[in-house]
Amino acid sequence: MIIRKHFYFSGRVQGVGFRFQACRLARSLGLTGYVQNLSDGRVELEAQGEERAVDRLTVMLNQQPYLRIDDIKATVIPVRDRENGFHW
Repeated sequence: MIIRKHFYFSGRVQGVGFRFQACRLARSLGLTGYVQNLSDGRVELEAQGEERAVDRLTVMLNQQPYLRIDDIKATVIPVRDRENGFHW
């Protein structure tokens, strides 16, 4: 089943390659969406694809060196039609 989730990540998530890793991992999982830094120190991410792949993305991000994710807020949101690629 295709889903889309909106995430807020907090912790040591800026200045440590989080966006690069998120983009690389999301693309490897066949996901679409985006990732961006927020001015309050969090990272915002939207990922769309197979539910298992979206869930796997968060597991893989938690396994990355140099990152420290202290909190993840996730919400299921409507799927976007005709989206291609994952961007940062």
